[in-house]
Formats: sequence, C-alpha cells, structure tokens
Amino acid sequence: MKADGRFEQRFLVLVTLALVAFGLVMVYSATSASAALGNGDPMSFLKRQAVYALLGVVVMAIASRFDYHRLRYLAPPLVLSALALCAAVLVVAPAVNGAHRWFLVGPASFQPSEVAKLALCLFAASYLSRRRPPRTLGELIRPLGLLTAIFCGLVLLEPDLGTTIAISGMMLAIFLVAGVPPRLLVAASVLAVGFGTLAIWSEPYRRARFFSFLNPWSDAQGAGFQIVQATIGIGSGQVGGRGLGQSIGKIGYLPEAHTDMIFAVIGEELGLIGSVLVVGAFAAFGLAGFRVALRCRDPFGKLLASGITALVCGQAAINLSAVLGIAPLTGIPLPFVSYGGSSLVVLLAGVGILLNIAVNERVVEARVPDRGRRHRRARSAGARSRRGAARAGGSGDVRRVARPRRVAAGS
Repeated sequence: MKADGRFEQRFLVLVTLALVAFGLVMVYSATSASAALGNGDPMSFLKRQAVYALLGVVVMAIASRFDYHRLRYLAPPLVLSALALCAAVLVVAPAVNGAHRWFLVGPASFQPSEVAKLALCLFAASYLSRRRPPRTLGELIRPLGLLTAIFCGLVLLEPDLGTTIAISGMMLAIFLVAGVPPRLLVAASVLAVGFGTLAIWSEPYRRARFFSFLNPWSDAQGAGFQIVQATIGIGSGQVGGRGLGQSIGKIGYLPEAHTDMIFAVIGEELGLIGSVLVVGAFAAFGLAGFRVALRCRDPFGKLLASGITALVCGQAAINLSAVLGIAPLTGIPLPFVSYGGSSLVVLLAGVGILLNIAVNERVVEARVPDRGRRHRRARSAGARSRRGAARAGGSGDVRRVARPRRVAAGS
C-alpha cells in the first residue's frame, strides 16, 4: 500500500509540474507580442505567472507534508471565511470587464471563488465522513445542498457561470463516492440543470453565448467570434502545428488568448500532437488521483481526494469543451496552464493535499467507513451474535433444542 501510494504521489508531482512548466511557456507565447506593444516588456505576464507558480509550488510542498486529517478541524472556519469573501467581493471589489470577481491589491489580484471551491470540498468531505449518506432529498439539501446553492448563487452574481458548473460537478463526485443513491443524484442534477437554465436565460449575454454555441457562424463577428476564431486556430495547426510562438490568432484575433482560450493557441502552435498530449496529461492526472481515492482507507481522505481530482479534471473538461466548440463558453481557465494567480495557487494547494492523502491514508476517527467494509462488519457482528446466543441457550434467534431422554425398559 505504501509503495503504491508513493508511486502515485511521484506520478502526480511529475504530471502537475510538467503542466505548470508547460503553462509558463504557453503564457509567454500567447502574451509576448501584446505585452511588448502594450508596455514594452514582452515578459511582463510571464514574470507575474512565474511568481504565482513559485508560490503555488511552495504551498503544494507544505500541504504535502501537512497531515490532511487536521484539515477536518479547519473546514468550518474556512468555509465561513470563503462565504464571507464571496459576498464581500460583490460589494467592495471594483468591476473588471464588467465582473466583480477579484480583489485588487497593487499589481496582484485575488479571486475568492477559487478558495470557495477548495473550502467547500473540505467541508463536504468532513461532513459526509462522519455521517451516513443522505437517503432523502431533504437530507441531501440540508446542509450541503443549501450551502452549495448559496456559493453558486454568489458566484453567479459576479457573474461566473463556469465556476458554478465546476463547483456543482465537484459536489456531484463527492456525493457519488459517499454512497448517495443514484436516484437522489439524478433528482439533484435535474434541479441544478433547471437553475442553470434559468441563470442562462436571465442574462442576455449568456443567452447570446448559448445560441452562438449552437451556430457560431451565424454571428461570426459578434457573439460567435471567440468560438469561430478558436476553431480557425486549432484547424490551422493541423497535425504538427505552426511552431511554438508562431500563432496568428493570438495577435488581435483571439480574445483572452492567455486565459480561457489558451488551448486554441496550443492547438495552432503545436497541432494535434500537442493537443493530445495536454488532454492525455489531464487524463493521467485523473487516473492517478482517483486511484489515490480508491486506495485510501479513511473515509475523509477518500472523499477529499475524489473532490480534488474531480475539481481539477472537471474544470479542464469544461475549458476544453468550450474551446473545441462542443459546449458553450463559460469563462473558466485551463488548470495549471492558463494565466491566473488565484487559480494556480489554490489548485496546487489542492494537489499538495492529494499528495499527502496518497501516503498518509490511515483511518482517524472515522465513524462511517465505506459501504463495503460496513457491510462486512455487520455480517461478522451478526455471526458473533448468533454464536453467543447459541452458547447462552435461547437468547437471540438461535434456540437450543432439548434432546429426548431415553426411557428405561419396564418403567
């Protein structure tokens, strides 16, 4: 078990650091021309992203050595702090591109919704590890469903639909691993889709994005501009790509080339080969992360590892689907690769926790084990009870049957 955990730990470190290093290269490629024209320093975006990457790697190293069991006690204050920050950013933070998502402190920025993802993951794993899985819709809603709805509502007001979808997907994975019945998950998913549809329909720009996804070429210079330019860029990369740094779409054609649309730059410069390698890296991360969750004997660690892995891979799937034109644009970055400090640092902190779970999965104060072990213990306890009843002579379900005495002849 230890050897397997350490292998997966090293594999996760390798894949994560490779994606971070690759992201730094692609951020420089996507921003060097515009940065040189804007402020005369083609490396300005790269320098800022490198600082965040260094900070994130340090946080990951610290988290990988911190006993994750102690995080259970930090979950309530952390989720309350994240809730307060998500509410405060709507009131205090200035608008950037029409959205209130960031606290700005000099050249640095901080996005509370990124912290909210990890905080909610911690709280849900801690709560479900100490209780039996919800069996009714009311149990599912109180308190985790209600708390998730509050977070999603605050994030939607920023507005940020992509993060809302990522949070919902993460919680769905945690509920699934916790043993919530599929019928409840289907009912909760129907409710979530209904609220998501209402959120899309209530905002004109979201409606425009949705209809442009259905037919982006009908408004190629308007609502469908990003999808059309991403499609042109990826298609022009063909198999081998134009070459690193040779993208044309990033120079004034592709909006947000260094954040939401960085995969389009990857497809144009590195072609099908580079794109497949990126998708394969996230698939390998997901495989290793879910193996850590599968091997973990501690219910809290199992749920936490599942949530973190689902968060990273789910966010990657949302971004890739939007860039490839198979899902509407949601404005969510590609993990470890896109430009963005808060996302990078928080996700690397989550990876550090995952690394600690891989080699420190002992059971600590686990009141509710996973279902297979709980059933085995119930059967063994029942067997011990029946044997005890048999020895006691009549207690329980097993009763002693008296043998008939022999009657002597002539009596």
